[in-house]
Amino acid sequence: MAAGTGGDGRQTGRFRTDIQALRALAVGLVVLNHLWPLRLPGGYVGVDVFFVISGYLISSHLLREIQASGKVRLGVFYSRRARRLFPAAFLVLGGSMLLAVLFLPYPRWITTAQEVLASVFYVENWLLAAKSVDYSAMTESASAVQHYWSLSVEEQFYLFWPLLLVLLAGMAKRGGTSIRRTLMAGVSAVAVVSLGISIYMTETASAQSYFATPTRVWEFAAGALIALVGVRLVSLALRNLLAVSGFALILASALIYDTQTPFPGWTALAPVAGTALVIIAGTGEGRLAHSVLTGLRPVQFIGKISYSLYLWHWPLIVAAPFALEVEPTAPHKLAMLAVAILLAWATKQWVEDRWIGGGQHKTPRGRGFGLPVTGMLVTALVAGLLAGAGVLKERQAVELAAAGIDGPCYGPAAIGNRNCGDPFTVPVAVPHMGPENEYWHMPEECGEPKDLLVEGGEPPSCDFSGGDPEADVVWVVGDSHAQQWMPAVAEVARERGWLVKWTLRGACPFVDVPAVSFNGADLAQTERESCAHWSRVAAEAIEEDRPEMVFLSTFGDQEVIDDGTGRAQSEQYTDGLVRDWQRWVNAEITVVPITDPPLNGIVRSPECLVFNAEDPAACAVPREQALGMDPFAPAVARIDSPLVKPVDLTDYFCDRQNCFSAVGGVGVYFDANHLNAKYVEALSGHLAELLD
Repeated sequence: MAAGTGGDGRQTGRFRTDIQALRALAVGLVVLNHLWPLRLPGGYVGVDVFFVISGYLISSHLLREIQASGKVRLGVFYSRRARRLFPAAFLVLGGSMLLAVLFLPYPRWITTAQEVLASVFYVENWLLAAKSVDYSAMTESASAVQHYWSLSVEEQFYLFWPLLLVLLAGMAKRGGTSIRRTLMAGVSAVAVVSLGISIYMTETASAQSYFATPTRVWEFAAGALIALVGVRLVSLALRNLLAVSGFALILASALIYDTQTPFPGWTALAPVAGTALVIIAGTGEGRLAHSVLTGLRPVQFIGKISYSLYLWHWPLIVAAPFALEVEPTAPHKLAMLAVAILLAWATKQWVEDRWIGGGQHKTPRGRGFGLPVTGMLVTALVAGLLAGAGVLKERQAVELAAAGIDGPCYGPAAIGNRNCGDPFTVPVAVPHMGPENEYWHMPEECGEPKDLLVEGGEPPSCDFSGGDPEADVVWVVGDSHAQQWMPAVAEVARERGWLVKWTLRGACPFVDVPAVSFNGADLAQTERESCAHWSRVAAEAIEEDRPEMVFLSTFGDQEVIDDGTGRAQSEQYTDGLVRDWQRWVNAEITVVPITDPPLNGIVRSPECLVFNAEDPAACAVPREQALGMDPFAPAVARIDSPLVKPVDLTDYFCDRQNCFSAVGGVGVYFDANHLNAKYVEALSGHLAELLD
């Protein structure tokens, strides 16, 4: 969200304090939502407020130019936008990379560099949209520049919007029709189509819809339509009613909406309509009632620095926990807010105004483009250096971790070994998780991981038998919490010469009951249907294939299912699991349900180990708090067959009282809810023992 980048709040020479106040409100909602997400869960609607403002101001400017000369000086327009946006944006990108080097763990350097590059070229929203459909990327921690997604959307709007208006104006001239009416018709059509896309994508591809440009264009178009209609209300009472209603809609959506609200879609109509009402109310003459508050100097000041405040606040929030080495408390957050405001004021004073001040019309066109382009190239170069430094640090970490991997007290081997001391207090030499710790990487024996099972084809396989046609076949099925056990299964498979077939789907429980939500967020209808279809196809394929063994696991604590009966989750899971398992047992297939490991990000800060590498026991969580719902135990008891062999490795994560984030000097978790692949690999011997 480019905080108020669409002009200076002027319309036909009159400064709009109400628009400046809208900017202040919008950036305040976003910043407070990021600092206190549970207190203001819907503060993200501030983004939509800015989009409407930008659509209104930019379209007002372009309309005046088209009416005056019949054309738009595109070179001048783009040059002004570059001078308005680029200097502050590139300064904060540079500052974000500096914060990353100073405070963030080195595995985040590469992600930061990648997203800086995407932000420099204003495609960050598309990068995040792509990541949103990659389950392994969905669990990444937010980067220091993730908020640039909205600037990317806005810059893309600035790129094509004047071209669209010029095209429509040209059509009006050739057809001999009113330019304003033609523009209104064209913009209305764009708004309707974009809103339809937004509603459809929010229902069918909710994760991508939030970032995709087509789902947001209608919000800019709503502001543009206000400018094109040119309404100027006379009745002061009506204007006051519209303004109060508008502010109420914005605030209500910020307070009522949360992370489970389908958004943008039709729910974005509330903040968009609210912003539109406030802008319309301010088009007439005379002082409005809300001016008593919105005209206050602090409000106008925040509106004035809103763009830079938006840029600075997020990198500070991301870096603060690592700089402080604790999760920020309320006083810390207030201090961050103060620093962000100070940096925003300085940036506005000495960077933004330097390029958009009174002398901007004297700036040569070449300079208007040349310096921003130079800034793009320099920022991109620094991002490349940051990525290279991250790769180098990761290689050094791999070497350091490998030095102790064969030791008798490495990881879970330290548990029960009196010569190793307390396995939960050993300092962790490499608390940061890098590529070698990623849970989703498959062994080299697995080849190309193309899962064609649901398309009528074969599941991918990993041949650990050396091509033996008589090799035992085993399957690994489930969500990402089944996938995280692959390093241990692979080690056992190498020893026993198995052919391992697998089919895995993130955020989708392998159970004969429809899934409805994951990790607190509702699944779109298409996601529910595809999950159910995959689960049924895979269950039937296993029964038909008749393997020796099936490994399965699931994140049952955070995957909500619903069979329509209203019964407890444990009962629904038990019935659904038993239906599948009984079919497999009847086919003489050994079923190996692996109990989910203790919770991590839900019960402790995912960064706890980074802050406490020398004293990992500081991250201990009581056992009863860390152990999530186990959907497998009741199903095991119900079937009561020797062909069902449950595997519970909880004792390699917990003692009798607590569960830990490091064991034997090795970090247990890769991220907030997945295991470190190296720790899982070290558990392979214990897995093999439980299978015999």
